[in-house]
Amino acid sequence: MDEETGGRSKKRLLLFLVSIPLQSLSGLADDPSSTNVVKAEAKPSSSSKMDREVFFVCLVVAAVGILSVCLFKLWQKKKREEQHARLLRLFEEDDELELELGLRD
Repeated sequence: MDEETGGRSKKRLLLFLVSIPLQSLSGLADDPSSTNVVKAEAKPSSSSKMDREVFFVCLVVAAVGILSVCLFKLWQKKKREEQHARLLRLFEEDDELELELGLRD
């Protein structure tokens, strides 16, 4: 029961987050039914202003998320290369010890 409710709430939240930018984009388009010039020159309503702010906040959050994932991948790659270099150094030291002890010709 909880899984169904959790899944539904996640879907609703996702739909809500997707609908906000779409509403703000549709608010930016010209309304063909309005022919009144005064209406076009009027200040934007507070809801459309709020929609744009929410849209830009969502864009910033998405950009920060993508940037953090890229930085994490880069960090993992660097760490992997350091471990590989350390492993190679370890085997090189073993070869030098074998030559000094005369175990290998």
